[in-house]
Order: sequence, then structure tokens, then C-alpha cells
Amino acid sequence: MKVLITEPFSEEGKAILSKCATVDVKTGLTEAALIDIIGDYQALVVRSATQVNSRVIEAGKQLVVIGRAGTGVDNIDIEAATRHGILVVNAPTGNAIAVAEHTIALMLALARNLPQADCSLKAGKWEKKKLEGIEVRGKTLGIIGLGRAGSAVAKRAQGLEMSVIAYDPFVTQDYAARMGVALVSFDHLLSESDFISLHAPVTEQNRGMIGAREFARMKASVRLINCARGELIDENALLEALESGKVAGAALDVFCLEPPLESPLLKHPHVIVTPHLGASTREAQQNVAIETAEQVVAVLRGELPRYPVNAPPLAPEELTELSPYLDLGQRLGAFYATVAAHNLNSLELSYSGEVAEKNTSLITASVLTGLLLPIVEEPVNRINAPLIARERGWIISERRSTAPENFTNLITMTVETSAGHRLVAGTVMRREPHIVRIDDYWLDFVPKGHLLISEHVEGPGIIGRVGTVVGDAGINISFIQLGRQSRGGTGLMVLGLDDPVTPELLEAMRQLPSIRYARAISF
Repeated sequence: MKVLITEPFSEEGKAILSKCATVDVKTGLTEAALIDIIGDYQALVVRSATQVNSRVIEAGKQLVVIGRAGTGVDNIDIEAATRHGILVVNAPTGNAIAVAEHTIALMLALARNLPQADCSLKAGKWEKKKLEGIEVRGKTLGIIGLGRAGSAVAKRAQGLEMSVIAYDPFVTQDYAARMGVALVSFDHLLSESDFISLHAPVTEQNRGMIGAREFARMKASVRLINCARGELIDENALLEALESGKVAGAALDVFCLEPPLESPLLKHPHVIVTPHLGASTREAQQNVAIETAEQVVAVLRGELPRYPVNAPPLAPEELTELSPYLDLGQRLGAFYATVAAHNLNSLELSYSGEVAEKNTSLITASVLTGLLLPIVEEPVNRINAPLIARERGWIISERRSTAPENFTNLITMTVETSAGHRLVAGTVMRREPHIVRIDDYWLDFVPKGHLLISEHVEGPGIIGRVGTVVGDAGINISFIQLGRQSRGGTGLMVLGLDDPVTPELLEAMRQLPSIRYARAISF
């Protein structure tokens, strides 16, 4: 495995990556230079400067994961990464405290005119009256975006005896109430806040969300802090609001274009600026590097990361609980892909018992991964499997019931094909995957290692004849599972073998008079 790091990255993070991969650090690469070398790497680690566009992703033929050492991923083409089956991870918690502290520092600097006072005194002036400030105690802070950084700001502002309100349509009232924060409408926040702090990501919907209309709705002499993304604010409208006095001051750590060396905001006397320092603390840089490196290593080892950007996020405890079901789902899909003989039209996944209360969408993606891996040439994983399945015209549905169905938990995969339907069902016991049903046959085996599956017509001696054929091939049988519908009818046999099934053994099995079909699969 090889990992490419294109921007400054802490030594602690590099050490973690080095345990499982060769790590190359090459900073200052042009797009052409990056495209020229990225094909040799399985992982790419960036910060905010490297533009990981579709051309870079297309050139990364071996890329499995892109790690963003930080929160924002607007420099990464997520859609292109998803289309190529590349997992994108970020580090959303490592710099939250640093950003929150920087926000509070800027808010206090705005309130007390600290940068202006510093410059004035160093210029030999003593301007106490001119630089009179305000207290933040008793003022209302409006937070736009109550994520990790926004929540950390709220907690610290409450320690300063501020009243905190927030606008965030993606958090619940209960979540905000537990922090002592009142969730309000966007317009209410604009009209009632003495200070407004932005902590939202940039999307097509909220780009320029603070513009002329919004400034007009704000309190007179409002103060604005932005440590999120520059594109959230219409900078021309901000300049006009500053000139009119509607905005008493603005503290900006981020800008639409960085570095903003030609921006008139840099010269405005009521604007405090910092060069994107929100996450620039030693602790934050170390934390995000460690958080990013640990996830990149997890993906390279075939495990799920803690904070996937283009996959459903899971808390660590949920990931631990869900892992056996993800494993079972992929093995069910892979097993069906081996025994399938007809075109798949639709797929229904039925979840019964305790598994129905879990993240079934991710289990479904695991089933599709196992199903697609043997039949498509492009890379397939839990990220792009649903997209590839839809492109193939498959109709995929889920059915959930918390009532147990024969087992405490059961996943049933029913496939409608051009020749009727097929069924494979499995459960998790002792955190191990078990297949317990194939079509109308009930049995129980762990889908691991080398398996030989055959359907036969029931009759005396069938097990002996199969055992002889396998023995003549020099292969030991580790287990046998049998299922049948009725005496003298058809039956299903699953053999666990110590060695892979050879083409010669498979052909010999098919030549036995009572065998209807035989398939081999190795997990």
C-alpha cells in the first residue's frame, strides 16, 4: 500500500499511516504533477489547498480512500469519488475546539476593539475614548449551524453569560434544548442577535446566505463572525452594510477567494481579519492528522471508517454493533452471485427481529457489494454499489419487521429473476454470519473458506458418492450440511472443504447421475 500526502501533516499522523503503508510527502504539486503520479497510490491525504477534482480522481486508478485532514471537503469532487468507488473521509471533531476558541477570541476582539487598540498604541497614540467597546454579557449570540463547532461555541458563550439562539434545520429541538440553546427561524435569528456567528458548510442552497436582504433584517450595530466558509457571505453586501453602519464590525477568518489580498474588506477599519487560522493550533493539527490517518488505515484494511463523507456515518458503538451484519450481508450477496443462473430483475431484502432496528440501508449496500463484486469490472464497495445496481435497472426494496421470524434476527434476500424467484437467508450468531436458508431448503453453515454447493435427487448413497469424489481429488471435508423438502425429492448439500475446488472436481461432481447442479465458492 502507498499513501500520498500533498500538504503539511503532523508527524503523529504520518507514524500511524507508516504502520501499514509506504508514505510519500510531496507538497506544492501542480494539478498536472498530481495527475502524473496519483495512479501509483491507494490513498491520498490532503488539507484544503489540494484540488481533488474529477481529473485527479480519474487518474487515481488504484485509489481506495481520500482523507481530508479537516472538516470541509469542498476541494474534493465527492460525486466523482463516489462514482469511482473511492471512500472520502474527513476529521470533523479534531479541530472543533480550535475553531470555537478562535470564534470566541474574534467575538471578544470585536467587542473591545483589540486589534485597533494594539495598532493605535504602537503608533504612539492613546485613544481610550475612541476605542470604547461593549460587554458581551447579556447580549444575544445567534449561531448559524449547530454542529460540532457551533455547539462548542454555544457552550463557551454561555460561560460568558450570553443568551444563545441558533438556526439549524438539521438538528432537533431536544438536541438544542439539552445545550440550553433555543432553535429559532432564520429570520428570527437575524433580527434578534447582537452577534452572529456562522458555522455552516457551503452548499448550493446556502452559498451567499448572508446578503443584502439578510443584512437589512439584522439589528443595527450587529457584529458578524465567520470562521466557517467565506462563500456563506456576500462580501460586497457586507462592505455596504459596514459603510452604512448597519454592521458595527465583522471578524473574518475565511473569504470567498483566498488569499483575499485585493479585497477592500482588508482595509476597512471595522473589520478584523485572520488568514484562515480557525483550526491552526498545534493540538488541532495533531488531532485532525491522527483522526484522518486512523480512518485511512481502517479503509486500507477493509474496515469501515468512523467519519465517511460519502457513506452513512456511524457512531463507534453503532459501527461495532453493525459490523457482523455488514459481513453477513456481503456474504449473502456473494453467495447468491455464485448460485445465480438467470437475469436479476428485482431484489427485496427483508429484515426481521432485532436487525430491523439497525441501519439497514448500509446492510443493503453490503449485500449489493457482495452481489456485484463477481460480476462487474469496475471497483465496487458499499459506497457505489447502490448506484451501480440502479444503473443496471435493478429494483431494490426493503421490508422490516421487528417481530422475530424463526431466528432472533434474520436477513432474507429474495431475488426475482427471468425464471422465477430465488431466496437466500442468513442470521448472526455469536457475532458470526450463518446462512440458514437457500430457496426452500433450511440448513445452517458459516459462509467462510471453500464451499461446494450442489442440488441432487434424494436417494441412498448420495453422500457417500459425493464424499468419494471429493476424497479422490485429495481434498478433506470439514463439514456437511443437508437440506431437503421431502423423502425421495430434491435436496441441497453444502460441503466445507480444506482446499479450493478444482475444475476437475467440479466436473466430476456434475457427472454424478443424481446431481442437478454443482457450484463452488471461496470466501
